[in-house]
Amino acid sequence: MYGCWQALRGEPGPGISGLRAAGALWGFWREFWKYRHISAGSAFALRARWIQPCLGDRTAETPVEPVYFVQDTWFAGRIAGQRPERHYDVGSSAKTMALIAQFIPVTMVDIRPVPLTVPGFSFVRGSITELPFADNSIESMSSLCVIEHIGLGRYGDPLDAGGSEKAVVELHRVLAPGGNLYLSVPVDAECRVYFNAHRAFTRDYLLGLCSGLAIEHEQFLYSLDVVPGYDAARGFGTGMFHFRKP
Repeated sequence: MYGCWQALRGEPGPGISGLRAAGALWGFWREFWKYRHISAGSAFALRARWIQPCLGDRTAETPVEPVYFVQDTWFAGRIAGQRPERHYDVGSSAKTMALIAQFIPVTMVDIRPVPLTVPGFSFVRGSITELPFADNSIESMSSLCVIEHIGLGRYGDPLDAGGSEKAVVELHRVLAPGGNLYLSVPVDAECRVYFNAHRAFTRDYLLGLCSGLAIEHEQFLYSLDVVPGYDAARGFGTGMFHFRKP
């Protein structure tokens, strides 16, 4: 019964949302008793005290988080085309990098350790503003949806109004000539701080930070639309950039 209470409590909003939750819970119980009847003799034990109602999963479409869905598939396609001997990542999704590590070895750098290990994936503790690598030493590097957070304290880093700029300087420093850098950031009509979630950049400002790097490819996500060019009139979105160091 605790599971039922949690399911009802988890539904957002009062009024109609609460009624829908109650209706979904009633439907759950009807299916529970039906399943109990048809599963007689099954190898799997069924008890009411083990119930875990999942009332929000019966959706018309498969739910995805659009930014990571588009960004991570874009990145996987770009790096698969380059096929570096080893890839280094700074602060991106550990799950994404663990998947990439199944066909290209990945070393991930972050201020917070990754508690699990998988084949091909290694971890180095460090800060994007003080990377533990020599100048011009990394052939392939990514930092996806990271630099916009630096200096806002969200992940335990110290407050620093110039955090994003310092992060880009470090990425540029360690990237080898001919090396590839994959970045993604929020974009907007102007440079803004959504404290303490993230900053958003104009394309011109980001390119200014990355001066000395050549653009190999870029794409943008606005709502659910993936487009090849930045459009300030569309407001907030996500920009994905593949740079190469001459």
